[in-house]
This record gives sequence, C-alpha cells and structure tokens, in this order.
Amino acid sequence: MSVPSTGLEVHLAAVPSALPGPEHFRLAEVPVPRPSAGQLLVRNRQFLVFAGLRTLLSREAKGFPFPPLKPGEPLFGPAFGEVVATGPGGADIPVGTLVTHMLGWREYAVVDAGAVQAVPDGHPDPVALLSTASAAYGALTRLTRLRQGETVLVTGAAGGVGTLAGQVARLLGAGRVVGTTRSPGKVERLRQELGYDAVVVPGPRPLGDQLTEAAPDGYDVIIDNVGGEQLSAALELTRSGARVGVVGALSGQFDPARPGSTSPAVIDTFLLIKRSVSLLGYQTVDHPGVEEEWRQRFTDWLRSGDIVYPYVALSGIERAPGALQELHQGRHFGTLVVNI
Repeated sequence: MSVPSTGLEVHLAAVPSALPGPEHFRLAEVPVPRPSAGQLLVRNRQFLVFAGLRTLLSREAKGFPFPPLKPGEPLFGPAFGEVVATGPGGADIPVGTLVTHMLGWREYAVVDAGAVQAVPDGHPDPVALLSTASAAYGALTRLTRLRQGETVLVTGAAGGVGTLAGQVARLLGAGRVVGTTRSPGKVERLRQELGYDAVVVPGPRPLGDQLTEAAPDGYDVIIDNVGGEQLSAALELTRSGARVGVVGALSGQFDPARPGSTSPAVIDTFLLIKRSVSLLGYQTVDHPGVEEEWRQRFTDWLRSGDIVYPYVALSGIERAPGALQELHQGRHFGTLVVNI
C-alpha cells in the first residue's frame, strides 16, 4: 500500500486562557513516521473529540493519566484506522487490519503493536469503539451496582457518555431513567430515540423542582457527567442507600472562568450521612477488565439492535481545529468524531 511522504496533524498552537477555540490549534504538515521493530503505521480514518482535552490543555492539569499538552505538540485521543505498514521483522498484526488506538488527531500514526486493539470481524459500526461510555458502564456495574427496578438519573444525557448511559441503565434493569440536558432541542430525541422517561433542562425553573417532578420518589442511582449545580441538586433528591458514580466534570470543563481542571460542587455532607449515600469517582485504571467487558457487551447490544449509538461525524481533518469548540457549545447530539 502506497504511503505518502507527509501527512497532517492537529497541533496545539497556544495554551488557551479560557475555552479553546480554533485559533488555539493549527494543522501541521509533517513527515509520515516510519515504524520501528514492534511498531505499526496506522492510517487513521476517524478520531474522537472529547471534553477531557480541555483538561489536558490546562496549565494546572496535574495527576491525570495523561500529561498536559504543550504548544507545538500534536493532540491525541481514541482513533480508528487501518494498518498500512509494519516495522522491520513484521508484526503479529498484519497490514490491512482495522485497529483502535490512542493517537488520533493526525492522518498517520506510529503505534506500538501492543497498544492497539483489532476491530472484531464483522463489527456493526467500528466508530462505536471510540466511545468513552465504558466509564458509565463501569460506574453502573462496579460503583453503584444498579439493581432491578431502581430509578436512575443521568446528568449530561445528550453527550457522548450520557446518550449511552441511559440506555445501558435500562438494559441493566433500571425501572425509570431520567436525564438532564442544557439543550432544549435535544429533549425529544432523548425521549423518543433513547428511551429516557423524562428529561430536565436546567433553568429558568428551579432544577430541584424539575428533578422532583421527573421522579417524585427520588433517585437510587446517579451517573453524573456534569458536577456543579446539577450534582448538588441531584444529591438533595437521593433516596436512602443511593449510590452516585461521578464519571465526568463538564460544568468545570465547559466553564470559561475555570482552567478546565477543577469542577467544584456544593455538597451537604450531613445529607450523605443521614441517607447513607455513597459518592464515588470512576477511573478506568481502578477497574481492570471493565474496558474489555464493555467492548464485548456494547458490540453484542449493537448487533442485536438493543442499543443505539448516536454520533456526528465532521468531514475532513481541516474541521478538527474547531471541533472542540463545537463540543463545548453543545451543537451536536451524542459522540463527536472527525472523519479523515
């Protein structure tokens, strides 16, 4: 397979002081790298645009699994592509194999053979393997241990994680599923396409009143993608023994007044004690095996038609510098990817 001498990458041009815009990134033409022994050259087809990049762009980002980005460096994240060359001596993964890996935001990537996962033959939609909703699955099965018939609240229900979290909760036995979204235009899609029983839009009516109307008996399980005011209001409506899995911090990441690495919320700790509520954060590294389990179950649900995977694909890597801004602005429904 012919490989060009140069390819395009999306680089960080400057560290933003507020929310990043297209001016903080640039398309760079760089030599296509050649794989060494034990490495693969992958021609990317699609890559994920995810909110966590805001945190990686922060000057204050510390203690995260990935290092913060510096000006001149290429962005990275989940990607799907085809192996087009292998290093000297070949590799167990042959040319032509479709794989996922973590070096997106570029046309060509050299990846260690052990750092890719082959796409299963006949997969119904390989771009689904870029989803970060394994965090919601892990929170539902490991942190909160959802039980049959319980009432679940998913904050940030229209995002890449939330659009799957509600469906997964239902498949795992939830009796009632409520979601929140800041976009009124997405309410009906969440109800009609994804099966949410009720959807709440914060403001202008008090959020607590709306959440109470959506589930008068309160919430057993909360999958929180947002934090901030939404987490505070949701905790007020927990039932005795409720479990809260925190998987995201969008209120802080989308706040132009914050650096992207903090997301404060006011929590009544006396309430947690009185109702025996557990509040736990989810990190993939703490739960080995969840990613593989999720990948298999998600694939099976897609094949059977039991789950819908909403995503929007922006065409062309030239759209990438503005993609993170579009994500922050809530322009799209579900997961956002860039087609190369």
